[in-house]
Amino acid sequence: MNTSTDRIERNILLKAPRSQVWRALANAEEFGDWFGVALKGKTFAVGERVQGQITYPGYEHIVFDAVLERMDPERLLSWRWHPAPVEAGVDYSKEPRTLVVFELKEVEGGTLLSVVESGFDNFPPARRLEAFRINSSGWEEQMHSIEKHVATP
Repeated sequence: MNTSTDRIERNILLKAPRSQVWRALANAEEFGDWFGVALKGKTFAVGERVQGQITYPGYEHIVFDAVLERMDPERLLSWRWHPAPVEAGVDYSKEPRTLVVFELKEVEGGTLLSVVESGFDNFPPARRLEAFRINSSGWEEQMHSIEKHVATP
């Protein structure tokens, strides 16, 4: 197990073709469906900022706010965001953003999806471990969410 406090790494084998997994990541509306964010009418484009209201129960006060960094079709998608902006009324805009990288690899039985979120060591000590903890468990849930999403015809 990785014990670094700078990066979170998760991997999952999805029993779906790489093109389907890519669509679930790169199509903003479809991404919002499984990730739990209202992105109806939005698109992901490199260099562009995308925002949407979180729809996950208990977190509706949070706005998903990411800047797309890279999109290599059916291989890699990355963005920067402010992790775990969970306290209502707190301005997180002065904090650094972490980098989230999704990588897809075609393997026997489906698609290996890995996600790495890095940059936590640049955070103020008072918030670093809490943001890391929240996102660590969040990525566990999101791996299961995309697994369910691509398994649904």
